[in-house]
Amino acid sequence: MNAPFSYEDAFSRNIGWVTRQEQATLRGKRIAIAGMGGVGGIHLLTLARLGVGAFHIADLDMFEIPNFNRQAGASMKTLGRPKAEVMAEMARDINPELDIRIFPSGVNPGNMHEFLEDVDLYVDGLDFFVFSIRQAMFAACAEKSIPAITAAPLGMGSALLNFLPGKMSFEEYFGWGDRSEDEKAVRFLLGLAPAGLHFRYLADPGAVNLDEHRGPSTAMACQICAGMAATEALKILLNRGKVYAAPYGLQFDAYRGKLVRTHRPGGNDHPLQRLALFIARHRLARMKSGS
Repeated sequence: MNAPFSYEDAFSRNIGWVTRQEQATLRGKRIAIAGMGGVGGIHLLTLARLGVGAFHIADLDMFEIPNFNRQAGASMKTLGRPKAEVMAEMARDINPELDIRIFPSGVNPGNMHEFLEDVDLYVDGLDFFVFSIRQAMFAACAEKSIPAITAAPLGMGSALLNFLPGKMSFEEYFGWGDRSEDEKAVRFLLGLAPAGLHFRYLADPGAVNLDEHRGPSTAMACQICAGMAATEALKILLNRGKVYAAPYGLQFDAYRGKLVRTHRPGGNDHPLQRLALFIARHRLARMKSGS
């Protein structure tokens, strides 16, 4: 027999790590997540289990077989179904009382204002190679004074950056401007993870293809991303605990058993970053030439 849903009972095991009043606060918060794939989908489920009460979610893709290795909603039963629709169903199975709004066309300049309306926090779940929308989204968050988190699955770990109102912006940190997509990719990767913990154990470099917007991924990395991002979300939403904003970052790599707090004043304009970018561009050029 199915028991009737009770918010208090469903999230009672959170109590202790949060107070009952803090749990009630989380129930009243609204989070926007763009992208419902590898990281975005598990972000949604993790934050729903934390007891956050409202979401805006966006994705325009359908589930496919290559999603199976890492995406929480990907299964034989969901093949060909819209990712946002499936993930909303999964989240409502956790909390039937969720206020969840789906943006089935993904996020675009025409609906970005609506997507961020009345939102307390933005969590980035966009594919790595979605540059223009990511750039516009973080700019909109800065304009609206909405705190924003990006956590990238790298190898078997995650790198995380917080962009908070009044602090260094996404654009100031990464310095994308109107640069080429290759340059944005290099700047995004190196800016996210200056420590580069994941580089040493890449077993098949040929699996990385920037031209085809393709790279290797693991479920472990996506799950670590969600744990790190949800913890930062909790601290931001409850105004509790130290929250490091960019140019501070965090990278944890489970394969190597290492945790590094990074600090790059000036972001990608930092001298160490400029050197790393020079080396990365050279390697990229060699990969493209086949030498």
